[in-house]
Amino acid sequence: MVVTHGSLPPARGPCALTIGNFDGVHRGHRALLDRVVTRARELGVTSCVLTFEPHPREFFAPGAAPARLTRLRDKLELIATAGIERVHVMRFNARFAAMTATRFIDEILKRGLQTRWLLVGRDFRFGAQRKGDFAALEGKGFMLESMPDVALDGGRVSSSAVRAALAAGDFSRAQQLLGRPYAISGKVVHGAHLGRDLGFPTANINLRQRSPLHGIYVVEVDNYGPGVASVGNRPTVNPVPRPLLEVHLLDWDGNLYGRRLNVRFLRKLRDEAKFDGLPALREAIARDAAEARDYFARHG
Repeated sequence: MVVTHGSLPPARGPCALTIGNFDGVHRGHRALLDRVVTRARELGVTSCVLTFEPHPREFFAPGAAPARLTRLRDKLELIATAGIERVHVMRFNARFAAMTATRFIDEILKRGLQTRWLLVGRDFRFGAQRKGDFAALEGKGFMLESMPDVALDGGRVSSSAVRAALAAGDFSRAQQLLGRPYAISGKVVHGAHLGRDLGFPTANINLRQRSPLHGIYVVEVDNYGPGVASVGNRPTVNPVPRPLLEVHLLDWDGNLYGRRLNVRFLRKLRDEAKFDGLPALREAIARDAAEARDYFARHG
């Protein structure tokens, strides 16, 4: 899959396109992507996705924007697994936000991407002040198709529904909506070595955006096995301003610095808490590890 960023390079040919944030790349997104791939093959054109970084709501109201389900890298990897051939990541900034709907159609869709066929939802909005709508896309020189909502058990599959399931600790529901277990991936960085000093060494992954999870969890890490993880700000000692994912692997010990881990979340054990000193924190971590081992013994 070819990924481009920023200004649009000259298109090599026409494309079948869909547009969106695709946070989580859930079952609804996957249905959209599958349709684009199918139609692109029928038309003999490139299958293409236009997405944005940061999310528009993060640009307009960073303090009120929803938590990110997937990092950009993970999102792109998930889109690639659907068979999409090209993704353009548009930088969402003040200049782009001020672009009129007419300019967006002319400069981005027609001239920049050479859109031959476009798939969006009926509620799709675009352009400055969200003045562009589905009707504004009709009769613009490309074929236009609307995508109906995807429903599961009577409810609409959406990123908001996934966030709600994760907030409730309902990982089974989140997996149904996503079509896969919920996971966070990232590169292991150096930390304060507090976990090692307490007897529970951790692999630390910085989270740039607010996470939909907060607390202590049973996890499984690809290639490294079972573990227990904390997602939060470490309130007891060495608090951090941005959320941190700390993973203690139950049956593996070694140097993980610089490696990229994919951490799958299986069960919530408790909320993050501030303890009265390091001995109390050590006891809590020991209980968490024991509960995690018990979980794997029962679900092995």
